Amino acid sequence: MKEVIRLKEIVKNYKVGTQIVRALRSVNLVIHEGEYVAIMGASGSGKSTMMNVIGCLDTPTAGNYVLNGKDVSDLSDDELAEIRNSEIGFIFQTFNLMPRNTALENVMLPLVYAGVRKQERVERAEKILVNVGLEERMEHKPNELSGGQRQRVAVARALVNRPAILLADEPTGNLDSTTSEEIMQLFSEIHKQGNTLVVVTHEEDIARHAHRIIRLKDGQVESDIVNPNPVY
Repeated sequence: MKEVIRLKEIVKNYKVGTQIVRALRSVNLVIHEGEYVAIMGASGSGKSTMMNVIGCLDTPTAGNYVLNGKDVSDLSDDELAEIRNSEIGFIFQTFNLMPRNTALENVMLPLVYAGVRKQERVERAEKILVNVGLEERMEHKPNELSGGQRQRVAVARALVNRPAILLADEPTGNLDSTTSEEIMQLFSEIHKQGNTLVVVTHEEDIARHAHRIIRLKDGQVESDIVNPNPVY
């Protein structure tokens, strides 16, 4: 099975005043194409730092990060931005939608940055919005949508560039329990279509949907287990 993510002896240190904070300590991890992985841990465990490294939002202090066969450990900010736009789809707790743009326009944004011509942008964005159940809401702006609908727009935007990885950071943190379950069902459907999903969460109920659960503690992998009974 093809490797999508390989972390090799990843170290990440931050300087806070005169103190050195060791956020990640020699982390080794491999994620293969088509896996559905949850990364868990308490506040301060290193999960947010790991998400930033995996998402090419930050670079490691030491070690190597190989994404889809390419070592991205020492790339420039511009090179990392290009990788993010082409290889990684992001879903955030706060949705991060453009408030003055319609759902369709929000989903088309990554394609604008990628230089895709307008007709194809519209066709791809419309198709993905239909796939996430928003065919009746394409021309609505975020303030005209429910929290669950806004997150579906964010999912569609993350998928539109056909990324190697879908990376979700606390994707149900701002949603009620019923809507959270709907979004996790959508994630399961996306996974069944062959997408690689990495969900960063502190919620056990959310992690139970994943097929593999990685727990961090004090900047190290405490456990890495296959979930025998993922929730569908």
